[in-house]
Amino acid sequence: MDSNITPLDPIAFHLGGFSVHWYGIIIGCGILLGLALAMREADRLSVDQNIIADLCIWAIPVSIICARIYYVLFEWKYYAQHTSEIIKIWNGGIAIHGALIGAVVTAILFTRAKGVSFWKIADIVAPSLILGQAIGRWGNFMNQEAHGRAVSRAFLENLHLPDWIINQMYINGTYYQPTFLYESLWDLAGFIFLLLLRRRAAMHRGEIFLTYLIWYSIGRFFIEGLRTDSLMLTAHIRMAQVVSFILIVCALLLWFYRRKTGLSAKRYDEE
Repeated sequence: MDSNITPLDPIAFHLGGFSVHWYGIIIGCGILLGLALAMREADRLSVDQNIIADLCIWAIPVSIICARIYYVLFEWKYYAQHTSEIIKIWNGGIAIHGALIGAVVTAILFTRAKGVSFWKIADIVAPSLILGQAIGRWGNFMNQEAHGRAVSRAFLENLHLPDWIINQMYINGTYYQPTFLYESLWDLAGFIFLLLLRRRAAMHRGEIFLTYLIWYSIGRFFIEGLRTDSLMLTAHIRMAQVVSFILIVCALLLWFYRRKTGLSAKRYDEE
């Protein structure tokens, strides 16, 4: 039976000689949904929606470029021999941490130029970021990547997964652990948590974004340990785990520093 399993086609449709991949469509949907959510929250807080839209015009392409550069640098041994594939992001190979670095640097420069609070804007977009990540992991699913170690079909069935997910985890004759799904569900839970958290009066400016960094990084640290396709810093150290640990520590230090010095005196929803 297993030998007859056909993986889902990663190509959604063709336009002339151009192939449109599900990977790009799914990531695009995550971006658009996240943008709509951030625009709605900006309006609720009486923040000019054009600020969010203009930021996205800059941050989205910069993030994609940085995500690809980050990935290629850690896989340079391969790409040095296949330079024509460097631009082929539709085949997968973008690192979320690279995208996050690009987005944060762009947001800092943009908000400084506009004379608005980086922390307020970061709080507004934080739920959108983690929702986009939850959706984007399904692009990995379509490409049969970001998976864990080899497992049996019975293992996957015991997770009560539908057949269409189990079958897609059958790659080159072997079933693999769906770590993409673990991270997607963790991110979705984080999205819901952030929505609930930002309604609390106790949350001060910047703390929604810092909570996002902590929540995402905790999940990524442990899930990354299950993956078999990690970007490696050394032969035994996974880059994503190092970055996740650094983000958790930095976010906690910033949280306490901003509270102690009064930099986060304003509540999340204050003008």
